[in-house]
Amino acid sequence: MKIILNHKFEDIISVENLLEAWQEFLRGKRSKPDVQEFQLRLMDNIFDLHYSLKNNLYKHGGYQEFKINDPKPRTIHKASVRDRLLHHAVYRTLYPFFNKSFISDSFSCRNSKGTHKAINRFREFTNIVSKNNTRTCWILKCDIKKFFASVDQEILLRILEKHIRLSRDNQRQSILDLLNEIIFSFKPNGLPLGNLTSQLFANVYLNELDQFLKHKLKVKYYIRYADDFVIFSENKKYLENLIPQMQDFLQNELKLIIHPNKIFIKTLNSGMDYLGWINFFNFRILRTKTKKRMLNRIKENPKPEVVSSYMGMLKHGNGYKIFKELSTG
Repeated sequence: MKIILNHKFEDIISVENLLEAWQEFLRGKRSKPDVQEFQLRLMDNIFDLHYSLKNNLYKHGGYQEFKINDPKPRTIHKASVRDRLLHHAVYRTLYPFFNKSFISDSFSCRNSKGTHKAINRFREFTNIVSKNNTRTCWILKCDIKKFFASVDQEILLRILEKHIRLSRDNQRQSILDLLNEIIFSFKPNGLPLGNLTSQLFANVYLNELDQFLKHKLKVKYYIRYADDFVIFSENKKYLENLIPQMQDFLQNELKLIIHPNKIFIKTLNSGMDYLGWINFFNFRILRTKTKKRMLNRIKENPKPEVVSSYMGMLKHGNGYKIFKELSTG
């Protein structure tokens, strides 16, 4: 049964929703010059944004591009404060709706999920498939090549249209027109790393893969975190046979490609690298690159809260030696 979006277009663009979205957007950004400038005339800016949305005059602006290393080089596209405020207003309304349609084993950019929950689910599945390490557990790991840059905007909009059902067609069309304006503001294609809405759209897009694997191919033990996913089985051949089926679906339905150099099938006992940890039966060790990145960040910013957050992360695996080093350092 399809879930129905109960919110109206007016709910998204209301002054109340924009104000609440502003409070969420403001966290951690109060010192930013562009945010401070917007806040100087906050109510005028919010009323102006509301008016332009209500009267179909809103046009999304362009993006400021800059590079980061986190840890690999990435290109971030930053929209204006006005546009990012709208992203928050859209996100806070649509996220609860779409979140209900996602599978439970999708862990990226979702409330009460995250990497720790994904890693714990990884361990749970390995215990089940290996029957507590009495059987060989094979793991297939894949990721999507240049996922954000490869998202087809037309296909994304069609997926959104498929899910958004309202009793009043004009309300539905107004919401879709607004989503169209946000999606196609980024040229020539793909999703901009930097938009809050991109996190939601990414999950909506890859939920098509999740549903295909779970309901069409009946894959039982499957975890996805962003565009990285793993499947567990006692049967290596079964996993090998899944690969071309997934490749065909992704290519034909979503215009995506599984990275050919990042397809791995390994046994649990040989260790599977996933989400920063090398995972074995009943224990995991921190990946060398993750450890180096963590220590460099602590060196750059040795504040107690930073050290504490990393020490908390180490508790989720066999990081005793590093934990001890940080405790005494």
